[in-house]
Amino acid sequence: MTDYPYKQLAERLDALPNGYPPTDDGAELRILEYLFSPEEAALVAQLRLTQESPRQLAARIGGDARELRTQLKGLARRGLITAGRTDDGLGYGIMPFAVGFYETQVATINAEFAQLFEDYYQEAFGEMLMITPQIHRVVPIEQSVEVDLEVRPFESAADIVAQAKAWGVTDCICRKQQALLGHPCDHPLDVCMVLSSRAGAFDGSTVVRALTQEGAMATLRRAAEAGLVHSVSNSRDGNHYICNCCTCSCAVLRGMAELGMANVVARSSFVNQVDEDLCIGCGTCVERCQFGALSVDGVAHVDPVRCVGCGVCVITCPVDALSMVRRPDDEIASPPTTERDWMEARAEARGQDFNVVL
Repeated sequence: MTDYPYKQLAERLDALPNGYPPTDDGAELRILEYLFSPEEAALVAQLRLTQESPRQLAARIGGDARELRTQLKGLARRGLITAGRTDDGLGYGIMPFAVGFYETQVATINAEFAQLFEDYYQEAFGEMLMITPQIHRVVPIEQSVEVDLEVRPFESAADIVAQAKAWGVTDCICRKQQALLGHPCDHPLDVCMVLSSRAGAFDGSTVVRALTQEGAMATLRRAAEAGLVHSVSNSRDGNHYICNCCTCSCAVLRGMAELGMANVVARSSFVNQVDEDLCIGCGTCVERCQFGALSVDGVAHVDPVRCVGCGVCVITCPVDALSMVRRPDDEIASPPTTERDWMEARAEARGQDFNVVL
């Protein structure tokens, strides 16, 4: 590992399961130079995914625990590292780039940072999106699924919301980033949802607007009506956010629209089905679909390979000719059970030892 602190941090981030691929012209380093001082970069490069208290960290890497505590608190306040309770008091850990500290910059992103991200996106972000298991998983819009079908809790955005103890919403950094570059889209901005198992987790936050459970459900409905795709972290348990995504702005789904990648997101367990006796061939669904999965030749037709099972088209069909049905079992990829399982599977796919970054 090089002595250059930003290179050290970049290599450390790329060793995490999420990845942070290097570029030929150093676009990944310019992002880190913008966000971290050299001293901060050198410190964060030594953090683990497992949170450590300043005292534990000082014992491992050296330094004064009180000075480390001050540095780490400042980094956590800026959303650049994680913080949480440990057996030895408040602990800190490294955070991936995406999904991670990039998204936490939603309140401070400006045109300079937006361009830095775009430069990196165009050069290297696709490498992160090609790895399986994917970062995001689609869950269908609730009212799009046949009422007599079983929908497991991890397959339902509404159930994921119901299992949480605290709810909040922020602006979508992807739409803000594209707007700062002069490419705004018409979708709503304030629909990025965050969830917590700790009641009151977002009370007093200056970035997250706390919601009630009813408010969170209303945000889901508003996103669905706007044609946005519900995406969650790709594990069954511990989902702590619901992104409401579009191919015009959102970094993951832009991989389909701009980078020509087919499997940037794990599709849901459902696929669209057309009742040809009801379909009038109006084409409303074709306009609604962001993935090119629908066509009309007298009646609508579904390409099951391109359909991600979001159900966005279903809720606007004027004659209720569309519905989401469960895919055959051999076409359903069950998500990893926990976030740790996801990280282990992704590290294995990248040929890395997950235990090294714990």
